[in-house]
Amino acid sequence: MTTILAIDQGTSGTKAIVVDAEQGTLAIAEETLRPVYLPGGGVEQDPQELLASVLESGRRAVRKAGRPIDCVALANQGETVLAWDPATGNPLSAAIVWQDRRADDVCRELTAHADDIARRTGLVLDPYFSAPKMAWLRRNMTRDGVVTTTDTWLVHHLTGEFVTDAATASRSLLLDLDSGAWDPGLVDLFGLGDEELPRIVACDEIVGTTQAFGAAVPVAGLIVDQQAALVAESCLEEGTAKCTYGTGAFLLANTGLNAVRSSAGLTTSIAWRAEGRTPYCIDGQVYTVASAVRWLQDLGLIRAATDLDTLAAADAQGALCVPSFAGLAAPWWAPDATASFTGLSLATHREHLVLALLQGIAAQVTALADLVGKDLGRPLTRLRADGGLTNSAVLMQAQADIAQLPVDIYPSAHATPLGAAALARCALEPALGLKEAVGTWEPTTVYEPRWSAHRAEEFRTTWAQAATACAGKGVQP
Repeated sequence: MTTILAIDQGTSGTKAIVVDAEQGTLAIAEETLRPVYLPGGGVEQDPQELLASVLESGRRAVRKAGRPIDCVALANQGETVLAWDPATGNPLSAAIVWQDRRADDVCRELTAHADDIARRTGLVLDPYFSAPKMAWLRRNMTRDGVVTTTDTWLVHHLTGEFVTDAATASRSLLLDLDSGAWDPGLVDLFGLGDEELPRIVACDEIVGTTQAFGAAVPVAGLIVDQQAALVAESCLEEGTAKCTYGTGAFLLANTGLNAVRSSAGLTTSIAWRAEGRTPYCIDGQVYTVASAVRWLQDLGLIRAATDLDTLAAADAQGALCVPSFAGLAAPWWAPDATASFTGLSLATHREHLVLALLQGIAAQVTALADLVGKDLGRPLTRLRADGGLTNSAVLMQAQADIAQLPVDIYPSAHATPLGAAALARCALEPALGLKEAVGTWEPTTVYEPRWSAHRAEEFRTTWAQAATACAGKGVQP
């Protein structure tokens, strides 16, 4: 019986679970993190707090489980970067979070290369990804040490190794998507030619050992967080899709072994590298979801996310929200976009604003789902969903209504660490297939569309016009 400690190091917190294939989840421990939001679009975290949250949550989970573990797996934020000293492991800068927009000038300088970058990487030239933030950090914070994504730093503390997984590397703007290797030309283009880059490993590869949580055990199952959830939700075949509703919302669809270049402004990444194969996924992002709900909370409109369903109106009475509090990602790629509420009157109350914000989140996810269908060559037929805000029935019903798709709710709140655990299990048992390692699941709830197709289309059209105005563009996406 293989027992795995799987750690999900995220933006808003770190979650550690102890799991085995027979008994499921044995223990859970969480540590809350709160990024610092700075003027000018800056978002930072204290690296030492990130590391402490990994160690503390992991150790508490192991103590709760009351049994030794056989392996440690780690899922990471993906595009959050920092500088650090490889000799001591000490951080030399704050962690620049994936939401940070301060590298916009770096991207503007490279606008002439945008099409070539997209062709080579499958990504859009945007501050969301790692390389612009790495370049900005080097210009504005420090030239010392190495600059990497946070997973490399955390794994170094656990094992002493200097690695990153293929899925995380594919989110950098520095990886050739087809070869799955660092592209020296891209590295030079971002002014990072002198940097030491980590070795790229498979997601089902044992990368070293750690004694951080007790006796020495292997470390495996390294993967970026959203792709980990794609694994857990059994999106293992081409055309299957999921959306995670967390700090942001992330819709990913499996494209098989075909590294599709989006014609619709979406991005393509390595889904995972395992079993000697490298499937790809296409994805779109909504930058502010739980963080938009937290904004409502900070204004005093709600006390907590658990209030959403009791406070949301049955009808928004014309109130419309585009929740672009940290810019708009695909297909607009407008980092300077700001959020908007329209259609307000003196009859608009708190409950209408709450529903409008939830519908705005669902509408933005729907725009992504439509574009994914275009790139796949066929529309999505249903959507799997996970993340904390799937607890909001109002949001999930809005998602089904606006997208006109059934929404299947994943039965666990731990999709990301469970995906990493499945890959770690494959590393320990090479004869075990990924499908078998993931296992089967049934949705806890299925939300079927209640709106008519005409009502949904009318809402999407109106909302798209508002989003276009926020993006400052003259045409709708």
